[in-house]
Amino acid sequence: MSTARLHYDDPLLLTFDAAVVAHARFGDRPSVVLDRTAFYPESGGQLGDEGTLDGRPVLDVQVDDAGVVHHLVDGEAPPVGATVHGAIERTRRRLHMALHTGQHMLSRALLDEARAETVSSRLGATACTIDVHLASLDEAAVARAEDLVNRVIEDDVTVRQYFPTPDELATLPLRRAPKVTENIRVVDVGGFDVSPCGGTHCTRSSQVGLVTITGLERYKGKMRVTFLAGRVAQRELGARSKSLVDLARGFSCGPLDVHHGVERLRAELTATRDALGVARAQWATLYARALLDDAKRAGSQRVACVLDDATVDTLRALAVEITAQPGTVAMLASRSAEGLQVMLARGAGSAFDCGAWLKAATASHGGRGGGRADRAEGRLPATVDWAAITAD
Repeated sequence: MSTARLHYDDPLLLTFDAAVVAHARFGDRPSVVLDRTAFYPESGGQLGDEGTLDGRPVLDVQVDDAGVVHHLVDGEAPPVGATVHGAIERTRRRLHMALHTGQHMLSRALLDEARAETVSSRLGATACTIDVHLASLDEAAVARAEDLVNRVIEDDVTVRQYFPTPDELATLPLRRAPKVTENIRVVDVGGFDVSPCGGTHCTRSSQVGLVTITGLERYKGKMRVTFLAGRVAQRELGARSKSLVDLARGFSCGPLDVHHGVERLRAELTATRDALGVARAQWATLYARALLDDAKRAGSQRVACVLDDATVDTLRALAVEITAQPGTVAMLASRSAEGLQVMLARGAGSAFDCGAWLKAATASHGGRGGGRADRAEGRLPATVDWAAITAD
């Protein structure tokens, strides 16, 4: 026998009394079965309620294929036959009502404004998503959909939740077909969206508060819309506003002018990088010339050196200058607390195998890396004597 669901008639009901009719199991977990419940069990993309039964924490609520609602409680289960007092955790319930009602409204708005049909939705603890059938979405259309939803919220329309007769059902403009064939429950958001659904919803659209879209991404060949509603939307927008104010303070401008500050900083960064590139190239030319002179005096075509905390770009620039001399081999390293970042490269006409040399070095001294005969990169322990191993 299925459990009577009190939340169908009154989603704002937060306390109730019921009889314990059985101790059961859901999967590998023990559960309590009541003759009736106001707890919403996880289903339809909506998480289950939390709360208490006679003071015992209800950690999860699930429903089986027979319609039996399983209350998974913390601690000893109340005895069969006992009358228990149930209390729903209000904040979680009201948030889920806002999220689920917001999802219905946003699915309708995306269909109207972007011709994007919802194929699935998920109301998670930290993120809520709607997957639509399109491979791409026009951002302007999505913005219009968000605006449309919030205008309906402002209109404070009635949200009706009921079980229509088969004849009534046949006349309703449902956004999607029902997933069941009997006892079909419908949620009508003021005529704006009419959909079959068994979840908990607000009783008026204004209770949703607001809906904000926080992300768009491609997902399995479709588009995923991430959104928030109710208090979590307010908190998210508040956090973003604070972050923007903090950035504005750093740029010594107003919050709405931050983008100008970012563009100015980006331009300055680009100019600095360009100047650094020029300086690095000039330094590499001069330093490579000195290293090549030292190698020539020593009668060697191997040019080895170790620098302190040099970047990979610096090593590469130096290698380019050294190997411009035919027959040379650049054996370069940068020492830091993490170890030696090493780079090997050979000039035209050299038969030196950079990849094979580095493979042997990592085998002998530890580390990692590899490459081709003409170029190789890797990392060795900081204790390695670079001058000694490159002199072999």
